[in-house]
Amino acid sequence: MNSSASTELISKQEVFAGLYQEFYPGVLRLCHYMLGSREEAEDAANDIFVRLPRAMESYDTKQPFSPWLSRVASNYCVDLLRARRSEQRFLDPADPEAEEPAAPLVSPLQDLVSEEEKKAVRAAIARLPEHYRVPLVLRYYNELSYEEIAASLGVAVGTVKSRLARARNSLRVALRPA
Repeated sequence: MNSSASTELISKQEVFAGLYQEFYPGVLRLCHYMLGSREEAEDAANDIFVRLPRAMESYDTKQPFSPWLSRVASNYCVDLLRARRSEQRFLDPADPEAEEPAAPLVSPLQDLVSEEEKKAVRAAIARLPEHYRVPLVLRYYNELSYEEIAASLGVAVGTVKSRLARARNSLRVALRPA
């Protein structure tokens, strides 16, 4: 390898190391919200950054980087969820009655709510069925439009709106004072 190629490789590695350091925490939070498991989220976030050099080939520099990376991460998580559903068709869950664990991380919107309310909201979101939880996270955490969510999930815009409305209603019921 000549000196010019070696310098270019080191420069690219430094750029990706900087991107990893800056954006990994946000990608990890998004993956955790979408996948519901810290371990799966860590694996997914690492995979996303391993694949980032190739994904950058499709990046339009006229667009802001952070939303683009969030969309890449969201799409990756949606693919993982689809694969999980395919696997679940063949495998019975060990304990179908067990609740999903509450996500310990919060979105920026939830920073305004007290710590106790945050826990209740996270627990309620974690208990939502996947087909309600994923569009909710994409809309309110990732700030995607209805059209972007529909394209990401491969469903109609009306389906996204319906699922979001049902998810919000489920959250209202779950969070209603006793």
